[in-house]
Amino acid sequence: MLVLAIGNFGFALLMAGYARTATANPAMRVWAWAKAVQGCAHLLTWLRPDLPYAGVVIAANTTLILGSAFEVAAYCTFLGFANWKKWLYPFSALALLVVHGARLGHASSNELTVLISGVIAALSGAMAWILLRPGANRSLLRRVIGINDGVFAIVMGARAYAAAVNSDMSVFTPGAVQTATLLAAYLLMIVNGFGFLLLCKEQDDQEMALLATIDSLTGLVNRRAFFERTDSARLLATRLHSPIGLMMIDIDHFKRLNDRFGHATGDEALRVFAATAQQTLRDHDIMGRLGGEEFALVLPGTDIEGATQAAERLRQAVSAARLPTSDNQYGITVSIGVVAIDPNEHINSALARADRALYAAKSGGRDRIVVDEPRLRVVG
Repeated sequence: MLVLAIGNFGFALLMAGYARTATANPAMRVWAWAKAVQGCAHLLTWLRPDLPYAGVVIAANTTLILGSAFEVAAYCTFLGFANWKKWLYPFSALALLVVHGARLGHASSNELTVLISGVIAALSGAMAWILLRPGANRSLLRRVIGINDGVFAIVMGARAYAAAVNSDMSVFTPGAVQTATLLAAYLLMIVNGFGFLLLCKEQDDQEMALLATIDSLTGLVNRRAFFERTDSARLLATRLHSPIGLMMIDIDHFKRLNDRFGHATGDEALRVFAATAQQTLRDHDIMGRLGGEEFALVLPGTDIEGATQAAERLRQAVSAARLPTSDNQYGITVSIGVVAIDPNEHINSALARADRALYAAKSGGRDRIVVDEPRLRVVG
């Protein structure tokens, strides 16, 4: 019990320190409180033989239940659950009411053990379900923590059953069930303590990777990520002897739009274009923002005719879109240059040809498509 108390206090300090030095997720503070309250529960339980007062027992039982409830709340907060308070608060309040009501009703030590063990088993089972539920993003780390919570829930359920059938069982009664309970609690403290820290780091790493690859304004991949993904797609297409199309796209009269309506409307135009374009793309198409109002689109497995048809669908979809910030009165158009990437051609060479076709589309009046095959051909 003393080791569990010290361990939980240590994890509370670790999480509190992490929350102060990092971009704090609200779940970190809840988790730190959970560990601190659980540490108090184990410390009070360790002190019970030397402090045989009713207040110590009541405080130990209360903090044990509240600590587990805080832990559930931390998971719910971390995973972004919306309505967890509607069931966790009433359940925790009811559990405390039942346990302390039973104590006031002179329930036996075994009966109290059954009640408290059942409550902890239910809360641990809830944590396991939160992490392992169907349809969730179950990374290996989440599965490890969830399985550990599930094992602890089973052990606490077994403890409740053992207390129900053994009238001589108490908190400090030696035996296989008590040994399994303490070992499972120790494993839970270690795995969940470090596990939650690693979950926070995993989330931070994912957010950093997202920031490094995604253009924050449009939600498309940025220039660096576009070149990386395009190079991989080009190498795969070469191995499979599959065609691959490429477009260079530019929003027409973008500077005029900024000057007339302001930069907020210009940003809206970029977002509207990106959203419209994504609706016309396949899952494996690669679209990126290269800078300003210039975009590029790679279509794996698509020959020049297919790329030209896709470009026309995109051009028409963008022409039909309207900008909300201009009271839906102003639309945008795009000019597009289309090429087919040759099997051994470097992406920069293909982009240069697509850019030449794009320049021809803009010079020819805009809102049109120019295809490079091998001479320039105007479409749309």
